Amino acid sequence: MQTVEINLDKEINPHFSVLWYAECPYIIAKGGRGSFKSSVISMRLVLNMLDQIKDGHKANVVCIRENAVNLRDSVYEQILWAIDKFGMSRQFKPRSSPLRIVHILTGSTFYFYGADNPLKLKSNTVPNIIDLWFEEAANVKGPEVFDQSIPTFIRNKSPYVDQVQIFFSYNPPRNPYDWVNEWVTDKENDPDYLVDTSTYLDDELGFTTNQQLKLIDKYKQNDYDYYRWLYLGEVVGLGTNVYNMNLFHAADELPDDQYIMSLYFSADTGHEVSATTCGAYGLTNKGNVYLLDTYYYSPEGKSNKKAPSDLSKDLYDFINKVTGQYHMNPTRMTIDSAEGALDNQFYKDYGIHWYKVHKLKKADMIDRTQDLLAQGRFFYLNIPANEIFIHEHERYQWDEKTLQSDNPEVIKVADHTVDAFMYLCISDERDFGLRW
Repeated sequence: MQTVEINLDKEINPHFSVLWYAECPYIIAKGGRGSFKSSVISMRLVLNMLDQIKDGHKANVVCIRENAVNLRDSVYEQILWAIDKFGMSRQFKPRSSPLRIVHILTGSTFYFYGADNPLKLKSNTVPNIIDLWFEEAANVKGPEVFDQSIPTFIRNKSPYVDQVQIFFSYNPPRNPYDWVNEWVTDKENDPDYLVDTSTYLDDELGFTTNQQLKLIDKYKQNDYDYYRWLYLGEVVGLGTNVYNMNLFHAADELPDDQYIMSLYFSADTGHEVSATTCGAYGLTNKGNVYLLDTYYYSPEGKSNKKAPSDLSKDLYDFINKVTGQYHMNPTRMTIDSAEGALDNQFYKDYGIHWYKVHKLKKADMIDRTQDLLAQGRFFYLNIPANEIFIHEHERYQWDEKTLQSDNPEVIKVADHTVDAFMYLCISDERDFGLRW
Protein backbone atom coordinates (compact mmCIF):
# COMPACT_ATOMS: atom_id res chain seq x y z
CA MET A 1 0.00 0.00 0.00
CA GLN A 2 1.23 3.48 -0.89
CA THR A 3 2.19 5.47 2.21
CA VAL A 4 2.04 9.23 2.71
CA GLU A 5 3.94 11.20 5.32
CA ILE A 6 1.66 13.33 7.49
CA ASN A 7 2.66 15.36 10.53
CA LEU A 8 -0.18 14.78 12.98
CA ASP A 9 1.20 17.44 15.31
CA LYS A 10 0.18 19.97 12.68
CA GLU A 11 -3.25 18.41 12.13
CA ILE A 12 -4.43 17.49 15.64
CA ASN A 13 -4.69 20.18 18.31
CA PRO A 14 -2.85 19.31 21.55
CA HIS A 15 -6.15 19.26 23.43
CA PHE A 16 -7.15 16.06 21.63
CA SER A 17 -4.04 14.05 22.50
CA VAL A 18 -5.85 12.15 25.27
CA LEU A 19 -8.73 11.31 22.94
CA TRP A 20 -6.36 10.38 20.11
CA TYR A 21 -4.42 7.86 22.16
CA ALA A 22 -7.31 6.62 24.31
CA GLU A 23 -7.50 2.84 24.67
CA CYS A 24 -10.86 2.63 26.46
CA PRO A 25 -13.74 1.14 24.44
CA TYR A 26 -16.06 4.17 24.59
CA ILE A 27 -15.07 7.75 23.74
CA ILE A 28 -17.48 10.66 24.11
CA ALA A 29 -16.44 13.92 22.44
CA LYS A 30 -18.74 16.80 23.33
CA GLY A 31 -18.42 20.55 23.19
CA GLY A 32 -19.19 23.67 21.24
CA ARG A 33 -19.48 24.26 17.54
CA GLY A 34 -16.19 24.64 15.70
CA SER A 35 -14.06 22.65 18.14
CA PHE A 36 -12.89 20.23 15.38
CA LYS A 37 -13.90 17.16 17.40
CA SER A 38 -15.51 15.55 14.35
CA SER A 39 -12.41 16.22 12.27
CA VAL A 40 -10.23 14.52 14.86
CA ILE A 41 -12.50 11.47 15.11
CA SER A 42 -12.72 11.09 11.34
CA MET A 43 -8.92 11.16 11.04
CA ARG A 44 -8.58 8.63 13.85
CA LEU A 45 -11.02 6.26 12.12
CA VAL A 46 -9.28 6.56 8.77
CA LEU A 47 -5.86 5.96 10.33
CA ASN A 48 -7.18 2.91 12.19
CA MET A 49 -8.42 1.44 8.92
CA LEU A 50 -5.18 2.25 7.09
CA ASP A 51 -3.17 0.53 9.83
CA GLN A 52 -5.25 -2.63 9.40
CA ILE A 53 -4.92 -2.51 5.61
CA LYS A 54 -1.15 -2.08 5.90
CA ASP A 55 -1.03 -5.26 7.99
CA GLY A 56 -2.98 -7.14 5.32
CA HIS A 57 -6.30 -7.20 7.17
CA LYS A 58 -9.74 -6.27 5.91
CA ALA A 59 -11.38 -3.77 8.26
CA ASN A 60 -14.77 -2.06 8.34
CA VAL A 61 -15.97 1.09 10.12
CA VAL A 62 -19.62 1.99 10.73
CA CYS A 63 -20.81 5.61 10.96
CA ILE A 64 -24.28 6.47 12.22
CA ARG A 65 -26.40 9.61 12.36
CA GLU A 66 -29.93 10.14 13.63
CA ASN A 67 -31.42 9.62 10.18
CA ALA A 68 -30.21 8.59 6.76
CA VAL A 69 -31.11 11.94 5.17
CA ASN A 70 -28.33 13.76 7.02
CA LEU A 71 -25.53 11.30 6.26
CA ARG A 72 -24.24 12.54 2.91
CA ASP A 73 -23.69 16.19 3.84
CA SER A 74 -22.09 15.43 7.20
CA VAL A 75 -20.32 12.28 8.31
CA TYR A 76 -19.88 10.90 4.77
CA GLU A 77 -18.18 14.11 3.59
CA GLN A 78 -16.19 14.20 6.83
CA ILE A 79 -14.70 10.76 6.18
CA LEU A 80 -13.87 11.71 2.57
CA TRP A 81 -12.13 14.81 3.92
CA ALA A 82 -10.07 12.71 6.34
CA ILE A 83 -9.11 10.22 3.64
CA ASP A 84 -7.89 13.11 1.51
CA LYS A 85 -5.89 14.44 4.48
CA PHE A 86 -3.90 11.20 4.41
CA GLY A 87 -3.44 11.47 0.64
CA MET A 88 -5.42 8.28 0.03
CA SER A 89 -8.36 9.50 -2.05
CA ARG A 90 -7.30 7.50 -5.10
CA GLN A 91 -7.28 4.29 -3.11
CA PHE A 92 -10.94 4.61 -2.07
CA LYS A 93 -14.10 4.58 -4.17
CA PRO A 94 -17.11 6.55 -2.88
CA ARG A 95 -20.50 4.96 -3.55
CA SER A 96 -23.84 6.68 -3.25
CA SER A 97 -26.36 3.84 -3.33
CA PRO A 98 -25.97 2.48 -0.78
CA LEU A 99 -23.80 5.12 0.85
CA ARG A 100 -20.33 3.63 1.32
CA ILE A 101 -16.64 4.41 0.88
CA VAL A 102 -14.69 1.33 -0.22
CA HIS A 103 -10.95 0.68 -0.26
CA ILE A 104 -10.42 -0.53 -3.81
CA LEU A 105 -7.77 -3.22 -3.22
CA THR A 106 -9.03 -4.82 0.02
CA GLY A 107 -12.74 -4.05 0.10
CA SER A 108 -12.37 -2.46 3.54
CA THR A 109 -15.40 -0.19 3.84
CA PHE A 110 -16.87 2.77 5.68
CA TYR A 111 -20.59 2.04 6.08
CA PHE A 112 -23.15 4.78 6.79
CA TYR A 113 -26.51 4.21 8.46
CA GLY A 114 -29.36 6.25 9.88
CA ALA A 115 -30.55 5.50 13.39
CA ASP A 116 -34.12 6.05 12.20
CA ASN A 117 -34.12 2.41 11.11
CA PRO A 118 -33.30 0.58 14.37
CA LEU A 119 -34.19 -2.84 12.99
CA LYS A 120 -31.57 -2.44 10.27
CA LEU A 121 -28.96 -1.56 12.87
CA LYS A 122 -29.96 -4.39 15.17
CA SER A 123 -29.82 -6.97 12.37
CA ASN A 124 -26.58 -5.66 10.85
CA THR A 125 -24.27 -8.35 9.45
CA VAL A 126 -21.21 -6.28 8.49
CA PRO A 127 -18.15 -8.32 9.58
CA ASN A 128 -14.63 -7.27 10.58
CA ILE A 129 -15.71 -4.10 12.39
CA ILE A 130 -12.96 -2.13 14.10
CA ASP A 131 -14.71 1.16 14.93
CA LEU A 132 -18.20 2.61 15.33
CA TRP A 133 -19.07 6.33 15.28
CA PHE A 134 -22.30 7.96 16.42
CA GLU A 135 -22.03 11.47 14.98
CA GLU A 136 -24.45 14.11 16.39
CA ALA A 137 -25.33 11.52 19.02
CA ALA A 138 -27.66 13.92 20.85
CA ASN A 139 -30.07 13.79 17.92
CA VAL A 140 -30.91 10.09 18.18
CA LYS A 141 -34.15 9.25 19.98
CA GLY A 142 -32.51 8.07 23.18
CA PRO A 143 -29.92 5.78 24.78
CA GLU A 144 -31.95 2.75 23.73
CA VAL A 145 -30.56 3.28 20.22
CA PHE A 146 -27.09 2.58 21.64
CA ASP A 147 -28.33 -0.28 23.80
CA GLN A 148 -29.98 -2.03 20.86
CA SER A 149 -27.33 -1.51 18.19
CA ILE A 150 -23.93 -1.57 19.90
CA PRO A 151 -24.05 -5.28 20.89
CA THR A 152 -24.58 -6.19 17.24
CA PHE A 153 -21.50 -4.31 16.08
CA ILE A 154 -19.38 -5.61 18.95
CA ARG A 155 -20.39 -9.14 18.03
CA ASN A 156 -19.06 -8.56 14.50
CA LYS A 157 -15.64 -7.41 15.71
CA SER A 158 -12.57 -7.96 13.55
CA PRO A 159 -10.36 -10.78 14.87
CA TYR A 160 -7.36 -8.48 14.52
CA VAL A 161 -8.40 -5.91 17.12
CA ASP A 162 -8.93 -6.35 20.85
CA GLN A 163 -12.17 -4.37 20.86
CA VAL A 164 -14.50 -2.30 18.72
CA GLN A 165 -13.82 1.28 19.75
CA ILE A 166 -17.01 3.32 19.85
CA PHE A 167 -17.05 7.10 19.40
CA PHE A 168 -19.87 9.50 20.25
CA SER A 169 -19.70 13.14 19.20
CA TYR A 170 -22.27 15.86 19.78
CA ASN A 171 -22.98 19.42 20.84
CA PRO A 172 -24.77 19.36 24.22
CA PRO A 173 -28.42 20.48 24.17
CA ARG A 174 -29.03 23.50 26.38
CA ASN A 175 -31.65 21.64 28.43
CA PRO A 176 -29.91 19.97 31.42
CA TYR A 177 -32.66 17.35 31.48
CA ASP A 178 -32.17 16.30 27.88
CA TRP A 179 -31.52 12.55 27.84
CA VAL A 180 -28.01 12.85 26.39
CA ASN A 181 -26.84 15.28 29.08
CA GLU A 182 -28.05 12.95 31.81
CA TRP A 183 -26.62 9.91 30.00
CA VAL A 184 -23.15 11.45 29.68
CA THR A 185 -23.16 12.60 33.31
CA ASP A 186 -23.78 8.98 34.25
CA LYS A 187 -20.83 7.84 32.10
CA GLU A 188 -18.29 10.34 33.45
CA ASN A 189 -17.29 8.02 36.31
CA ASP A 190 -17.37 4.84 34.23
CA PRO A 191 -13.78 3.63 33.63
CA ASP A 192 -14.78 2.25 30.22
CA TYR A 193 -15.63 5.76 29.03
CA LEU A 194 -13.52 8.80 28.18
CA VAL A 195 -15.56 12.01 28.18
CA ASP A 196 -13.77 14.88 26.42
CA THR A 197 -15.07 18.46 26.24
CA SER A 198 -13.65 20.84 23.64
CA THR A 199 -14.39 24.29 22.23
CA TYR A 200 -13.06 26.56 19.51
CA LEU A 201 -10.78 28.08 22.19
CA ASP A 202 -8.78 24.83 22.15
CA ASP A 203 -7.64 25.52 18.60
CA GLU A 204 -3.93 26.24 19.11
CA LEU A 205 -3.05 25.45 15.49
CA GLY A 206 -5.07 28.30 14.01
CA PHE A 207 -7.63 26.33 11.97
CA THR A 208 -10.38 28.79 12.95
CA THR A 209 -10.39 31.60 10.39
CA ASN A 210 -10.64 35.28 11.20
CA GLN A 211 -14.05 35.34 9.53
CA GLN A 212 -15.26 32.56 11.84
CA LEU A 213 -13.83 34.34 14.88
CA LYS A 214 -15.65 37.55 13.92
CA LEU A 215 -18.91 35.61 13.59
CA ILE A 216 -18.38 33.96 16.97
CA ASP A 217 -17.69 37.36 18.53
CA LYS A 218 -20.94 38.63 17.04
CA TYR A 219 -22.84 35.85 18.82
CA LYS A 220 -20.93 36.65 22.01
CA GLN A 221 -21.83 40.34 21.88
CA ASN A 222 -25.48 39.86 20.88
CA ASP A 223 -26.53 36.99 23.14
CA TYR A 224 -23.93 35.78 25.63
CA ASP A 225 -25.95 32.82 26.91
CA TYR A 226 -26.55 31.62 23.38
CA TYR A 227 -22.81 31.97 22.70
CA ARG A 228 -22.03 29.96 25.84
CA TRP A 229 -24.29 27.17 24.63
CA LEU A 230 -23.43 27.20 20.93
CA TYR A 231 -19.66 27.75 21.05
CA LEU A 232 -18.63 26.80 24.58
CA GLY A 233 -20.92 23.77 24.74
CA GLU A 234 -22.30 24.78 28.13
CA VAL A 235 -25.66 23.48 29.28
CA VAL A 236 -27.15 26.89 30.02
CA GLY A 237 -30.78 25.84 30.63
CA LEU A 238 -33.91 27.11 28.94
CA GLY A 239 -35.34 29.80 31.21
CA THR A 240 -39.05 30.61 30.90
CA ASN A 241 -39.27 33.25 28.17
CA VAL A 242 -38.17 31.68 24.91
CA TYR A 243 -36.85 34.77 23.16
CA ASN A 244 -34.61 37.67 24.07
CA MET A 245 -36.61 40.54 22.59
CA ASN A 246 -33.53 42.78 22.44
CA LEU A 247 -32.52 40.72 19.42
CA PHE A 248 -35.61 41.79 17.43
CA HIS A 249 -34.43 45.02 15.83
CA ALA A 250 -37.02 47.58 14.69
CA ALA A 251 -36.37 49.56 11.52
CA ASP A 252 -38.41 52.33 9.93
CA GLU A 253 -37.01 51.42 6.52
CA LEU A 254 -34.18 49.52 4.88
CA PRO A 255 -30.78 51.23 5.18
CA ASP A 256 -29.45 52.95 2.07
CA ASP A 257 -26.72 50.32 1.63
CA GLN A 258 -29.15 47.36 1.71
CA TYR A 259 -31.72 46.05 -0.74
CA ILE A 260 -33.94 42.99 -0.90
CA MET A 261 -32.44 40.14 -2.91
CA SER A 262 -35.10 37.47 -2.25
CA LEU A 263 -38.65 37.36 -0.93
CA TYR A 264 -40.06 34.62 1.30
CA PHE A 265 -43.52 33.95 2.68
CA SER A 266 -44.33 31.72 5.63
CA ALA A 267 -47.84 30.86 6.85
CA ASP A 268 -49.45 29.21 9.86
CA THR A 269 -53.12 28.42 9.46
CA GLY A 270 -55.99 27.86 11.85
CA HIS A 271 -59.30 28.25 9.96
CA GLU A 272 -62.29 28.19 12.30
CA VAL A 273 -60.52 27.51 15.59
CA SER A 274 -57.47 29.76 15.58
CA ALA A 275 -55.70 32.48 13.66
CA THR A 276 -54.18 32.33 10.20
CA THR A 277 -51.08 34.40 9.55
CA CYS A 278 -48.55 34.91 6.79
CA GLY A 279 -45.29 36.81 7.11
CA ALA A 280 -43.46 38.44 4.21
CA TYR A 281 -39.68 38.37 4.67
CA GLY A 282 -36.81 39.76 2.67
CA LEU A 283 -33.18 38.62 2.57
CA THR A 284 -30.86 41.56 1.92
CA ASN A 285 -27.51 41.86 0.18
CA LYS A 286 -25.93 42.11 3.66
CA GLY A 287 -27.37 38.77 4.73
CA ASN A 288 -29.96 40.33 7.04
CA VAL A 289 -33.55 39.08 7.24
CA TYR A 290 -36.34 41.66 7.41
CA LEU A 291 -39.97 41.08 8.31
CA LEU A 292 -41.56 43.32 5.71
CA ASP A 293 -45.27 42.82 6.34
CA THR A 294 -47.71 40.53 8.16
CA TYR A 295 -51.14 39.21 7.28
CA TYR A 296 -53.15 38.13 10.34
CA TYR A 297 -56.72 36.95 10.64
CA SER A 298 -58.28 35.65 13.86
CA PRO A 299 -61.75 34.06 13.86
CA GLU A 300 -62.08 34.70 17.60
CA GLY A 301 -65.33 36.50 18.44
CA LYS A 302 -66.58 36.35 14.85
CA SER A 303 -69.88 34.64 14.10
CA ASN A 304 -69.16 34.36 10.36
CA LYS A 305 -65.71 32.86 10.11
CA LYS A 306 -63.68 32.88 6.92
CA ALA A 307 -63.65 29.68 4.88
CA PRO A 308 -60.52 28.29 3.16
CA SER A 309 -61.69 29.97 -0.07
CA ASP A 310 -61.74 33.35 1.69
CA LEU A 311 -58.32 32.81 3.26
CA SER A 312 -56.91 31.66 -0.07
CA LYS A 313 -57.93 34.95 -1.68
CA ASP A 314 -56.60 36.94 1.30
CA LEU A 315 -53.18 35.29 1.09
CA TYR A 316 -53.05 35.67 -2.68
CA ASP A 317 -53.84 39.39 -2.42
CA PHE A 318 -51.29 39.81 0.38
CA ILE A 319 -48.54 38.09 -1.62
CA ASN A 320 -49.37 40.12 -4.70
CA LYS A 321 -49.23 43.35 -2.69
CA VAL A 322 -45.75 42.59 -1.34
CA THR A 323 -44.31 41.19 -4.58
CA GLY A 324 -45.64 44.26 -6.40
CA GLN A 325 -44.06 46.56 -3.84
CA TYR A 326 -40.63 44.91 -4.15
CA HIS A 327 -40.91 43.94 -7.83
CA MET A 328 -39.93 40.30 -7.45
CA ASN A 329 -41.54 36.88 -7.19
CA PRO A 330 -41.35 34.74 -4.05
CA THR A 331 -38.33 32.47 -3.65
CA ARG A 332 -40.39 30.14 -1.45
CA MET A 333 -43.84 30.07 0.14
CA THR A 334 -43.84 27.85 3.24
CA ILE A 335 -46.79 26.45 5.17
CA ASP A 336 -47.39 24.09 8.09
CA SER A 337 -46.84 20.49 6.97
CA ALA A 338 -50.13 19.51 8.64
CA GLU A 339 -52.06 21.95 6.48
CA GLY A 340 -54.16 20.44 3.72
CA ALA A 341 -57.36 22.38 3.12
CA LEU A 342 -55.89 25.82 2.49
CA ASP A 343 -53.04 24.51 0.34
CA ASN A 344 -55.51 22.55 -1.77
CA GLN A 345 -57.79 25.57 -2.03
CA PHE A 346 -54.87 27.80 -3.05
CA TYR A 347 -53.85 25.32 -5.73
CA LYS A 348 -57.42 25.08 -6.98
CA ASP A 349 -57.73 28.87 -7.15
CA TYR A 350 -54.27 29.81 -8.45
CA GLY A 351 -52.44 26.65 -9.55
CA ILE A 352 -49.74 27.07 -6.90
CA HIS A 353 -48.79 24.68 -4.10
CA TRP A 354 -47.08 25.90 -0.95
CA TYR A 355 -43.89 24.25 0.32
CA LYS A 356 -44.72 22.14 3.38
CA VAL A 357 -42.11 22.52 6.11
CA HIS A 358 -40.42 19.45 7.56
CA LYS A 359 -41.08 20.11 11.23
CA LEU A 360 -38.70 19.11 14.02
CA LYS A 361 -39.06 18.96 17.78
CA LYS A 362 -40.20 22.35 19.06
CA ALA A 363 -36.88 22.97 20.87
CA ASP A 364 -34.93 22.22 17.68
CA MET A 365 -37.09 24.55 15.60
CA ILE A 366 -36.61 27.31 18.16
CA ASP A 367 -32.84 26.78 17.94
CA ARG A 368 -32.95 27.78 14.24
CA THR A 369 -34.69 31.08 14.95
CA GLN A 370 -32.42 31.81 17.92
CA ASP A 371 -29.39 31.18 15.73
CA LEU A 372 -30.53 33.89 13.32
CA LEU A 373 -31.40 36.26 16.17
CA ALA A 374 -28.12 35.71 18.01
CA GLN A 375 -26.19 36.74 14.90
CA GLY A 376 -27.94 40.13 15.05
CA ARG A 377 -29.34 39.64 11.55
CA PHE A 378 -33.10 39.91 12.14
CA PHE A 379 -35.07 43.14 11.69
CA TYR A 380 -38.72 44.05 11.35
CA LEU A 381 -40.26 47.07 9.68
CA ASN A 382 -41.92 49.20 12.33
CA ILE A 383 -45.41 49.20 10.83
CA PRO A 384 -48.80 48.44 12.48
CA ALA A 385 -49.20 45.12 10.63
CA ASN A 386 -46.03 43.74 12.25
CA GLU A 387 -47.04 44.61 15.82
CA ILE A 388 -48.79 41.26 16.30
CA PHE A 389 -45.52 39.48 15.42
CA ILE A 390 -43.66 41.25 18.23
CA HIS A 391 -46.59 40.93 20.63
CA GLU A 392 -46.73 37.12 20.22
CA HIS A 393 -42.97 36.64 20.49
CA GLU A 394 -42.85 38.71 23.69
CA ARG A 395 -45.34 36.35 25.31
CA TYR A 396 -43.96 33.09 23.99
CA GLN A 397 -42.93 30.94 26.96
CA TRP A 398 -41.80 27.48 27.92
CA ASP A 399 -44.26 25.43 29.94
CA GLU A 400 -42.58 25.27 33.35
CA LYS A 401 -44.14 21.87 34.02
CA THR A 402 -42.12 20.37 31.14
CA LEU A 403 -38.75 22.07 31.71
CA GLN A 404 -37.42 19.19 33.79
CA SER A 405 -37.87 16.71 30.96
CA ASP A 406 -36.00 15.80 27.81
CA ASN A 407 -38.84 17.11 25.64
CA PRO A 408 -39.79 20.59 26.91
CA GLU A 409 -42.95 22.13 25.50
CA VAL A 410 -44.11 25.69 24.97
CA ILE A 411 -47.39 27.20 26.06
CA LYS A 412 -49.60 27.01 22.98
CA VAL A 413 -51.36 30.34 23.22
CA ALA A 414 -51.28 33.09 20.57
CA ASP A 415 -48.25 31.58 18.82
CA HIS A 416 -49.22 31.76 15.16
CA THR A 417 -46.65 34.30 13.93
CA VAL A 418 -44.11 32.50 16.14
CA ASP A 419 -44.72 29.19 14.38
CA ALA A 420 -44.65 30.83 10.96
CA PHE A 421 -41.28 32.40 11.78
CA MET A 422 -39.91 28.99 12.80
CA TYR A 423 -41.18 27.44 9.57
CA LEU A 424 -39.36 30.17 7.63
CA CYS A 425 -36.03 29.56 9.39
CA ILE A 426 -36.23 25.80 8.86
CA SER A 427 -37.32 25.78 5.22
CA ASP A 428 -34.91 28.55 4.21
CA GLU A 429 -32.01 27.74 6.56
CA ARG A 430 -29.57 27.26 3.68
CA ASP A 431 -30.42 30.64 2.14
CA PHE A 432 -30.14 32.32 5.55
CA GLY A 433 -26.82 30.70 6.44
CA LEU A 434 -28.37 28.58 9.20
CA ARG A 435 -27.67 25.15 7.71
CA TRP A 436 -26.86 22.77 10.59
